Amino acid sequence: MKDHALTNSDGTSGNREGELDTSSEVVPAVSAPAKRRSKAEVASEENRGRLREELHDRKVEQLRQMFDRHKGNRQLILLQDFPDPDALSSAWTYKLIAEQYDIQCEIIYAGALSHQENIALVKLTGLPLQRWTVETLKTKDLSVFQGCAFIDNQGTTCNLTEYILAAGVPIAAVIDHHNLQGEMNAEFIDLRPQIRATATIFAEYLQSGLLTLDASVSLHIKCATALMHGLRSDTIALRQAQEEDFLAAAYLSRFYDPQLLNAVLQSSRSKWVMDAIERSLKHRTVQNNFSIAGIGYLRYDDRDSIPQAADFLVTEENVHTAVVYAIVHDKDEEIEVVIGSLRTNKLTLDPDEFIKEAFGQDAQGRFFGGGRSQAGGFEIPVGFLSGGNENSDYARHKWEVFDAQIKQKLLKLISPKDNPVYDH
Repeated sequence: MKDHALTNSDGTSGNREGELDTSSEVVPAVSAPAKRRSKAEVASEENRGRLREELHDRKVEQLRQMFDRHKGNRQLILLQDFPDPDALSSAWTYKLIAEQYDIQCEIIYAGALSHQENIALVKLTGLPLQRWTVETLKTKDLSVFQGCAFIDNQGTTCNLTEYILAAGVPIAAVIDHHNLQGEMNAEFIDLRPQIRATATIFAEYLQSGLLTLDASVSLHIKCATALMHGLRSDTIALRQAQEEDFLAAAYLSRFYDPQLLNAVLQSSRSKWVMDAIERSLKHRTVQNNFSIAGIGYLRYDDRDSIPQAADFLVTEENVHTAVVYAIVHDKDEEIEVVIGSLRTNKLTLDPDEFIKEAFGQDAQGRFFGGGRSQAGGFEIPVGFLSGGNENSDYARHKWEVFDAQIKQKLLKLISPKDNPVYDH
């Protein structure tokens, strides 16, 4: 099953009976101070700070209790199909914390690592990561795992979710910075959509003593570097960082390796990424400051070239939002999906609302896409029309149909009066 409610990338229901459910507690962000604040405003800010500290302390204690209950167990850490630096670094930190409680974890994902920075991060740090496909699952004895954790996702963007849960593996933890995606019966939940990166949450766990970092331990240096990269990536080099993110970065600065981080950031773009950028430039349509580009067919392993092409298009003068999409062939499952990415620097445009309104829901009520601040994505199954691309005429006609339909749905929101289906 592929659930297309993306959050990347980019849901929980509560804790076990008898535990305090604070998953829905959200402390309002502190607004920018005026030149001169009243005593009431200062008191209100201090109160918000206390509320944040109380919520954080409560979550840390709940997480400690969960780890205590699972001492000596084995757990799976499930990432989204195409994990980003925030997910990779946070999962690694969870694994290292769990080892303090004699809990052995395996970090798994079902999709691909195709972004050059993600590949470099895993290779240069030795981050322990395994790719499990649905076929791989058939060879695994899942009964040896007493729990699973969803890190930087809530199961909706992981192709393995339904199989792991169907095997009876209970959900030990859900830790994420995205909005609630749906019902999930988890033992421990920490959802903080007001924070920009899951890496920030894990940096706070480290500061609370769940794992004491040591600047003389190579493993700790590499993990701190990965967290710094994850935090930096999800806050767009800290330009979108909130107070908590800056504090987390300040803490990690004591331990991370700047040269190692620089090596990850300077990894070269692949030929496939450059080709995708070239195609997006060639086929883009610019209207009302939106740049839209369909780039044809892509291999599954090159899926990460789509957001990189969108990142490039949004830098064009007089463009505030870019959408790039392609038909991607998944050989493992012999299916095709239309995959797209949105990037925007327009503060009043909500990617989550925009994508959900543009593409709607499937027959089961799941949205085909979603997003977060300044970024979003969508996946739409090609379904019955999958395959048959060895016939070049058929492949061309199929692409033309999907390309026209995607553009029409986007233009209906971007410029409704200029859209051929506009009927007012």
